[in-house]
Amino acid sequence: MIAIYASVFILVVAIISISYHQPQSSSNVANAAGVSQVNQTSQTSVDNVVAATVAASVAQTVNLPIANNVSNLAVSAQVTSEIAQSIDISISSQKPQIVESSTENRSVISYTVQAGDTVDALAAKFGISAQTIKWANNLTTSAVSVGSTLRILPVDGVIYSVKADDTIDSIAKKYGVDKTRLILKNDLDVSGLKPNTTIVLPDGVLPENERPGYVAPVVVNYYSGLGTGFGGNTWYISSGTRDNGLYAHGNCTLYVYNRRKALGLPVGDHWGNASSWAYYARQEGYTVNNTPTIGAIMQNGGGAGHVSIVESINEDGSITISEMNAYVSGGGYNIVSGRSVPAGNASQYLYIH
Repeated sequence: MIAIYASVFILVVAIISISYHQPQSSSNVANAAGVSQVNQTSQTSVDNVVAATVAASVAQTVNLPIANNVSNLAVSAQVTSEIAQSIDISISSQKPQIVESSTENRSVISYTVQAGDTVDALAAKFGISAQTIKWANNLTTSAVSVGSTLRILPVDGVIYSVKADDTIDSIAKKYGVDKTRLILKNDLDVSGLKPNTTIVLPDGVLPENERPGYVAPVVVNYYSGLGTGFGGNTWYISSGTRDNGLYAHGNCTLYVYNRRKALGLPVGDHWGNASSWAYYARQEGYTVNNTPTIGAIMQNGGGAGHVSIVESINEDGSITISEMNAYVSGGGYNIVSGRSVPAGNASQYLYIH
C-alpha cells in the first residue's frame, strides 16, 4: 500500500513540477515586452490549470495526505490563468486603431490639362472637390489651360508650405484640421515638421485672406475731419432716409440698403457694418471685384467701413457716387451727399454687384 502511495505521490509531484509556475507579480506583467509575450503567458497558464487539476483529482481519488495542498495549487493555477487572460483582453482593447489606410494614395500628383478638361470635371475624376483644386492651384474660375500643370491633392483640403515657426497645433487651429489626420497623412510622427516642405491638410479650410482672388479692402478714414473720403469733389443732396429696422439710423448702410431697393437691385438684410459687406456678399453669391458699374455698392474697410452707391461712370473714367454719413463738405451724419471720385482712385475699392 505504501508503494502505491509513493508511486502516486511521485506522479503528482512530477505533474506539478512540470506544469506549475509561480504566478508573476503585477509589476512583472505590467513591464512585459509586448502583446506576444502576454499571449505566451496566457497559453502557459491554461496548461498549468489542466495539469494541476489532473494532479489534484488523482491525489483526492487515492486519498493522499497532500491532496489539500495539490487542490490549493490547482486553484492558484486557475487564478493565474484568469489574470493572464484579463491582461491579454485589456491590452488587445487598447491597441491603436488604424486611421489612414496604408494603401491609400497619400501623395500630391501633377496633372497635365487635356482638351475638354474643366475644374469640375477633374474634381469628379479624382474624387475631390472643385474648391480643393482651385485652392491648390490658385484658380478663381473653373477654366483651365490645355497643357498647363495642376496639383491634385489625394483628399479634400489644402496644400501648405511649412514655415519655420509653425507647429502642428498652430496649423491645425488656423486651418481647422484634425491633428491626428494631419500627422498620419504626412508621416509627421516619423519626420516631424520641416520648414520649406509642403504638406496636405485633410479637410483644411483656407482663411478668407488666403483664398485665390482675395483683394484686401482699402482703408480710408471717413471720420478724420479732412473731408477727403474717396477723394474728389463732394456736395449735399438731402437729409436722412427711411428707417427700415435692419440698419442703424443715419448710417451709410441704411442709405445704401434703401437705395439698392429703389434701383430694383438685391442687397443683404443682415450684412452688419460696412466693413463686412463684401465678405457676406461673396458668401451669398454676389460678384465682388474692383470694377465699378452703375448701381454697384462701393465698399472699403477700416473700422466700421463705409459703403456708397455708384450713380454714374463718366467718360474720363471718374465715377459719381451717392452716400450718407460721410464727414465731408456737404455731408455728415444722416445727410445724403454726392461725390465725384477720380479715375485714378476708382479701381482701388471693392464693388458689390
